Amino acid sequence: MRWTLKPKPDPKKIATLSEALGVDTTIASLLLQRGIETFEAAKKFFRPSLDDLHDPFLMKDMDVAVERIEQAIKAEENILIYGDYDVDGTTSVALVSSYLKTYYPNVATYIPDRYDEGYGVSYQGIDFAHDNGFSLIIALDCGIKAIDKVAYASEKEIDFIICDHHRPGPALPKATAVLDPKREDCEYPYKELCGCGVGFKLIQALSENRGLTIHDLLLYLDLVATAIGADIVPITGENRILAYYGLKVINSNPRIGLQAILQQLKKESLTITDVVFIIAPRINAAGRMKHGNHAVQLLTVTNLKDANDWATEIEKYNTDRRAADQSITEEALEQITANKEEKRHTTVVYDENWHKGVIGIVASRLIETYYRPTLVFTNSGEKLAASARSVKGFDVYNALEQCSDYIEQFGGHKYAAGLTLLEKDYEGFKAQFERVVAETMDPNLRTPEISIDAELNLIDITPKFYRILKQFAPFGPGNMAPVFMSSSLRDTGYGKCVGEDKSHLRLTVRQGNSPQFVGIGFGMGDKHEIACTGKLFKAAYVLDENEWQGNVSLQLRLKDVKA
Repeated sequence: MRWTLKPKPDPKKIATLSEALGVDTTIASLLLQRGIETFEAAKKFFRPSLDDLHDPFLMKDMDVAVERIEQAIKAEENILIYGDYDVDGTTSVALVSSYLKTYYPNVATYIPDRYDEGYGVSYQGIDFAHDNGFSLIIALDCGIKAIDKVAYASEKEIDFIICDHHRPGPALPKATAVLDPKREDCEYPYKELCGCGVGFKLIQALSENRGLTIHDLLLYLDLVATAIGADIVPITGENRILAYYGLKVINSNPRIGLQAILQQLKKESLTITDVVFIIAPRINAAGRMKHGNHAVQLLTVTNLKDANDWATEIEKYNTDRRAADQSITEEALEQITANKEEKRHTTVVYDENWHKGVIGIVASRLIETYYRPTLVFTNSGEKLAASARSVKGFDVYNALEQCSDYIEQFGGHKYAAGLTLLEKDYEGFKAQFERVVAETMDPNLRTPEISIDAELNLIDITPKFYRILKQFAPFGPGNMAPVFMSSSLRDTGYGKCVGEDKSHLRLTVRQGNSPQFVGIGFGMGDKHEIACTGKLFKAAYVLDENEWQGNVSLQLRLKDVKA
């Protein structure tokens, strides 16, 4: 691990902000690192307000989209809500369909089949709309590159409203309205919404048009927070406000489908991390192992018995997904070793029998072993399909653009993308991708980095300090949980490897005469020699709470230790 200490802000600014807020200098420094320099900005940060959300009509084409939907309602047209099969897509479809159905009945939903139709808008979906008398499709979390599909729909006299957040290509589809804050001609102030976030702006605009306020939409924010967590978008600006209030709804009054998932888990108060690791994988499992429509059913169901039935089924898909992801990861690691590819700049692996639903997860797992841009391919009909994942700081989307001669189609973000290609182009693509990454990737990015916010003395870790720190949440990209470093630590003699396979490290540390703190390092059993032999060491960690038999204590969640 490469440790880098973030630059310390200007001492004068630290002193001024510390005095204005009545907080210690470390807290003031952490705020300044996040671009918060005044009392007013800090107030907005610590007390997010729904009133600070932007006017949805600032988004390009929003007025056209609202007008077309109102026209459809007036003419009693059938509206099809279409979305992708992942968490962002299924929550978006649940959000917009359940909102419209509160005052208009002619609304149905459509999720493409991951295996028969693939990602995004499909010809089959448009045929379904045509055969069933739908004249308006609202596409969520997809569609920004569906130029041919939208033209095909137009021939069948079906209008499209696209709500997407992916990067557009050189041209936009000729849809009735294209809502995407990443459009070059869109002046919407916040560019980092997820697909469900764009869907939420649409229902916000529709509700304003009907004389309602943002506060009337509060109960829809459990879905938006789930999508924000799952899609790993920055938790800054508008996303932070939406996630903050969405978590409140999840913890106090979640929709019945989420209640059914949470009942099985027996967890009190959920954080955004719990949403990412507990709720999102279960919603995703439906689209991965069976059909994304099951997730929409769970998220829109209105009675508890049906919700429990759907949740039980989805729990089974999640168990199957875990088993598939584990076995495929093992096979992929064997393939890398057998082909003597440990020293490459990239990981590109392929097996025709791998389950398409889990290749994205497998790509992320492989990065844990070989820290480099990774693609996992499998068969998808006549073509090969892949999920790409990247390492911190490297834009895999740009790298794929430079391999476009070999690619049939692709889309995604800086750190995650999907693509298809013909089998005959696989080896050519693999060689080109390796070349591009080798030539363009900064060598420093090949070692995982721990970015440390501040150096901290253990004596300064007080309940008050942690109480303020908790208010920095919800955490995520752009607002990560602060990482601290402390030096001259010594284990008090209780350090040991724990867990069934002794792969975790548990320490009880002290710094000079400071109070003792328990430190837990998951997967860090191999650091036992550094930390448990009585020698001084330094640690990088995040502060969190440990609850044991009703007692809550502060602990250090270790990220790394060094001699």
